[in-house]
Order: sequence, then C-alpha cells, then structure tokens
Amino acid sequence: MNRARWEALAIALAVFVLDRGTKMWIEARVSVYDTIVVIPDVFNIVHTRNRGAAFGMLSTAPESVRLTVLVGLAVGILGLIAWMLWQATEEKKSSGEWMNRLALALVMGGAVGNLWDRILKGSVTDFLQVFLGSYEWPSFNVADSGISVGAVLMALDLIVAKRGERATEAG
Repeated sequence: MNRARWEALAIALAVFVLDRGTKMWIEARVSVYDTIVVIPDVFNIVHTRNRGAAFGMLSTAPESVRLTVLVGLAVGILGLIAWMLWQATEEKKSSGEWMNRLALALVMGGAVGNLWDRILKGSVTDFLQVFLGSYEWPSFNVADSGISVGAVLMALDLIVAKRGERATEAG
C-alpha cells in the first residue's frame, strides 16, 4: 500500500478512535439527557441518543425499518467513499489532491464511527451542543464533525479545482 493510502487510513482511524473514545467517556460519566454547561448560552456537553439520521430524521420509524434503511444507506455510502478514497490515493495521482484525500478520510472515519454505534446500539451517542444566539444546533459528536468538515473540504476542493480549470482555459 502506498504512502497516500496509509495516511488516509491513519486519518480515518484517528477520527474513529477519537469518536469512540469521546462517546465512551460521555456514556460512562454523563447520564442520558444530563447537561454540563461549558460556556453559558454558547456550548454544552450533553448526553443524547439519536435513533434517527441527521437531525433526528426517521427517529419515529419502526426500529426494523429505521435500522435497515440507515445501516443499508450508511454501508452503501461508505462503500462509495472507500472507492473514491482508493481512487484518490493511486500512485499516479498528483500530490495536489491532498485536500480531497483528507476530506474523504474524515468522512470515512466519521461514517464508520456512527455506523459502529448504529449497528451495536441502534442509536448514535451525541454530546456536543452549540447555541448561536437563540438558535440551538442539534447535538452532534466527533464523527458528525469529521463528516461535516470533510464535506466542506470536498466543496472547497471542487471550487478550487473549477477556478484552476478556468484559469487554465483563460491562460
């Protein structure tokens, strides 16, 4: 396996291990639905269990349907991300694609972290709660953060690539 693949695997594994470690810590030390105020009106540590998808979608669906859909969808998307990451780390790829590889590795690590919870517990442990003024962002975890940061990096990578293509065409 080449260096780029090892690096991507290490990043994904780091996200997964950090996600598992923080969830285990929360589950052992904070009762479900308890709140620890870290910065009043800005940031709390909470212990919630999300039975649904992002923002609680499908949380009221029957368990067999919910788990089949969410686990099946996650496995399919994870397979796609793994394939994309494998392609992005081929020997012939330029080192300029580091942002894409980082983004895919972050998404992969986060997806595996949440899939692990979903398969073993039927729900995902969330514990970070952020407020923006009067708006409360839905609780999230390290895996969600990896997925979100990875998605933003993918979008930025696409924007940079498009600008590079336009500059090449104009020049």
